[in-house]
Amino acid sequence: MRKTLSIIAALLFISTGTLLAQDEISPSRKQAIDSLALEKVRDLSKYISIIGNKDTPWSEANRVIERTLELFADGALMGVSSLNREEIKYYGVREYLERLMALNYDKVNISWYNIQYISDLERQPDGRYVGVITIYQRFEGTTEEGLRYVDVTKKDVTVYVERKTTQISGRIIGFWDVLLGDIRVSETKPG
Repeated sequence: MRKTLSIIAALLFISTGTLLAQDEISPSRKQAIDSLALEKVRDLSKYISIIGNKDTPWSEANRVIERTLELFADGALMGVSSLNREEIKYYGVREYLERLMALNYDKVNISWYNIQYISDLERQPDGRYVGVITIYQRFEGTTEEGLRYVDVTKKDVTVYVERKTTQISGRIIGFWDVLLGDIRVSETKPG
C-alpha cells in the first residue's frame, strides 16, 4: 500500500513539474504571443472605428460589438476622457461600445497609431502573464452645424496571457490565449 502511494505521489510530482515547465514561455513562443497581442489591439482599433462610424448600419455595428467582446477578459473596463472635463470615466466594454455607437455627432473618425509594448510580459502568482501596450487614439467628431471636437488620447491596454486547454479529436491540447483587459487613459490633449 505504501509503495502504491509513493508511486502515485511520484507521478503527481512528475506531472506537476511537467505542467509547470509547460507554463513557462520560451523566447520564440513569447515573440508569437507578442505578435498575437499586437494583432488583437489592431483588431480592436478597426472594430472601434467601424462601430463609431455613423455610416455603419446598426446591425453591422452590433455584429462588430459582439466580435469586439471576444477580445476581452471578463470585467474589463474602458476609459473615456474629454478635454471638457478632468474626470476620466470607466465603462464596461459593451457599455463603452454602445455609447460610442450612439455619440451625438454626424460624423466620427477614430484612428489608433503608435501601437507598442511598454512593459514586457511578467508572470503573475496565478500563472498568467500580464503586459501593457500603449496606443494613441485620435478622435474627431463633427456635426452638420459645423461643431468640431478633436482630441488625442494616450491609452494603456492591459494584456493577459494564460494557458488554456481544448480537446481536439479526443486529445487535450494546451495553448496560450491572449485577452485584453482594462484600457486606462494616461493623458488627453487637443488634436
